[in-house]
Amino acid sequence: MTTRDNLVYLKHILDAINKAEEYIGQMNEDKFSQESLVQDGVIRQIEIIGEATKNLSEDFRNKHKQIPWKDIAGMRDKLIHGYFGVDINAVWDTAKKDLPILKTAIVKMLP
Repeated sequence: MTTRDNLVYLKHILDAINKAEEYIGQMNEDKFSQESLVQDGVIRQIEIIGEATKNLSEDFRNKHKQIPWKDIAGMRDKLIHGYFGVDINAVWDTAKKDLPILKTAIVKMLP
């Protein structure tokens, strides 16, 4: 895999984070828990982030070990394979706590 390919996946991750942030906007957790369409949109973006993460080269992931790549991919797997039991609180926490940290790291990696 080339550096260019990794950059494409990083941009996909950044785009998905931006969309999740846009969907949530100024919502609080209570409002989010009542808005199934917003939940679905955010869940989809987390799935995209996880899938893009899996497509980054192993070499790239090893060079950026400060990012919990396996945890990110694992969240995607939990959402895809456990759709009947999605923990909306975990989705909220991921969107509000983890994605901003990931976004900062991804922005630093992009040229």
